[in-house]
Amino acid sequence: MKKYPVPVFVSAAMAVLAIFLSSRAGAAPELGLQTWTCNQMSFDQVVEFAVRHKVTKLQLIAPKHVDPNAPREESLRKKAILEQHGLVPYTFGVARTSRNKEENRKLFEFAKLMGMKLIVVEPRDMAEWDNLEELVKEYDIRLAIHNHGKGTVYGDPAAVRQVLAQRDARIGVCLDVGWVTAAGFDAAKVFRDYNGRVYDMHFKDKKVERGADGKDVILDVEIGDGAANYSGLFAEIKRANWSGVMAIETDNRSFQADPNQMVASAKAAFAKYVKR
Repeated sequence: MKKYPVPVFVSAAMAVLAIFLSSRAGAAPELGLQTWTCNQMSFDQVVEFAVRHKVTKLQLIAPKHVDPNAPREESLRKKAILEQHGLVPYTFGVARTSRNKEENRKLFEFAKLMGMKLIVVEPRDMAEWDNLEELVKEYDIRLAIHNHGKGTVYGDPAAVRQVLAQRDARIGVCLDVGWVTAAGFDAAKVFRDYNGRVYDMHFKDKKVERGADGKDVILDVEIGDGAANYSGLFAEIKRANWSGVMAIETDNRSFQADPNQMVASAKAAFAKYVKR
């Protein structure tokens, strides 16, 4: 049988595909810090804290640590400080949104200025989604829907999936593992059911206990001490070759007063799960 040479453009495409598949095979999540964990610190203290704990990916809270409404010069000053210390402000949130498109535009302009390609949001009003989707298309900046617990707008993953089904693929999820667990859901299954639309995660743990009055009490605890199915979640992450950021976060005021031990423990837990 006569052999024919493979066209150059086909060879090039195959080479690119091989590189892509190779890189995806080695994909793994990155560890970050949601600075709500450090909400009792100033911006400069957060920088020092992140450097000391060698966590370079930051999800910054507004307006405590960054402010989309601040003068451009102030935002650029903070961006320069972060870059100087090797820190990457990859996103901010949970950002407040509005029915007013021009108010929401400020979020996208700020993200563009800071070099962010993702904004974490939790719109309380479904009417906001039309103008938010328009801005996503205009700026090519993704949105990630954050969830809180039972009784909140996105406390049930089914409500999130309903939004995703109707919207641009650049609208996805910031999966708060602690809150989805406290709401009674398996984080591994929730991640899988979002079918590739998880763009960010909050790395935290919670458990629910019965109080003396018979009501449920939600406790924010160190990772591994709560009910979150992290073994299953990391198995799903590995299966999906997911390479987003898992940002350490806590709602525990005692941890927030001195987050050093909590963050060190979270780093150790992350390293353990990633190696499995």
